[in-house]
Amino acid sequence: MICDREGFQLDVLKKYVPNRVYTDAVTMMDEARPAGIVVATPSRLHGEIVRSALERGIHVFCEKPFCLDWNESFELADLAEQRGLVNQVGYHYRHVGAFQEMKRIVESGALGTITHVLAEAYGPVILQPKRATWRGRKSEGGGCLYDYAAHPLNLLNWLFGVPVQARGSVLNSIFSAEIDDEVYSTLTFSNGVTAQLAANWSDESHRKMSTRITMIGTNGRLFADRQECQLYLRAARGELPGYEKGWNVRYTTELSRLPWFYLRGEEYSNQMDAFITAVATGTPGAPEYGFRVAAETDRTISMILDDHAGVASVSPKPAARKRGWFSR
Repeated sequence: MICDREGFQLDVLKKYVPNRVYTDAVTMMDEARPAGIVVATPSRLHGEIVRSALERGIHVFCEKPFCLDWNESFELADLAEQRGLVNQVGYHYRHVGAFQEMKRIVESGALGTITHVLAEAYGPVILQPKRATWRGRKSEGGGCLYDYAAHPLNLLNWLFGVPVQARGSVLNSIFSAEIDDEVYSTLTFSNGVTAQLAANWSDESHRKMSTRITMIGTNGRLFADRQECQLYLRAARGELPGYEKGWNVRYTTELSRLPWFYLRGEEYSNQMDAFITAVATGTPGAPEYGFRVAAETDRTISMILDDHAGVASVSPKPAARKRGWFSR
C-alpha cells in the first residue's frame, strides 16, 4: 500500500497501482497494519511518522536525514530498540563495496596512525535561482548540509564515531534564497583524527553526485568513492593480507555483494534487501544501518550548525552502548 498527499502523484498512483492509495499515514497504518513501512517524506515529517509506526509495532526504513532534532533521533532509536523493531535509515553509501573495504582497511590498522581525513560531496543539484521545493526551505530540512553533506558525515561517523568538536564551519548560499548550497567544516574526533568536510550541490563540473573520502596515515594513503578503493602502503602489513607495498586498487564491482533484485544501483538494492530480509526473517537487522548511527549523523549536523551560528557545541561523552544487536 502507498500513502501520498501530492495531487499529481495521487492521480498517477491511483491509475497504475492496484492497491489502495492512502492520503494519511496513520490511517494507513491502522487499517492496513503493515509489517514494515518506508518513510520517504520531507525531513520535518520523519519524526512523527516514525514514532507512530514504532508505537504500533511496525518496522521502519526511513530516508535520510533521520530527524531535524538530534535529540528526537536518539529517542526514536531508544524506542525502536526497546520494542525490538527493525530500524534502518537510507545512508546507501554504507552498502558500497569500496567504502566497506575502506572501513575494513582502517580497522586493520595497516594505514598506521591516521593524521588527516578529507570528506567530500559534489554535484549539480541547484545551478540557478528558482522556485524552492521542500529541499530549499529551511523549515522543511533542506539544504546542502542535510541533503549532500550528510552522506560523507555519515561515513565519518561510521569510521570514527561522533566528533568532539566542529570548527570553522561555513554555510554559503549560491543560488538558494533560504538554505545553504555549499558547506565546509573541520571536525575533531576523540582519537585525535581531524577531518575536513567539503560539500557543494551547485557544482556542475560533476555530472551526478560524487562522494569520496581521502585519508593520510603514517603508513600510507587511502581513497574511496563509489567506483574504487585505492590504498598506497609505505610497507606491507601482515594484518592486511593481499595488499602489497605501493599502490593497490580494488574496484566496487569486485567488492560488492550482488543483490537478488536491482533497484537503481546495487547499493540501493542491497539496503532495501537488508531491511526486507530482517523484517521477513524476524531478525533485528545490522546495527551499522540503524537509527542510532543515523542519530549520530544528526548530532554531527547540529554541531556544524551551532558552530556556524557561533554557538559553542562540544559533543558530550557518549553513553555506553547497550550490548546486543545495537552495540558495535
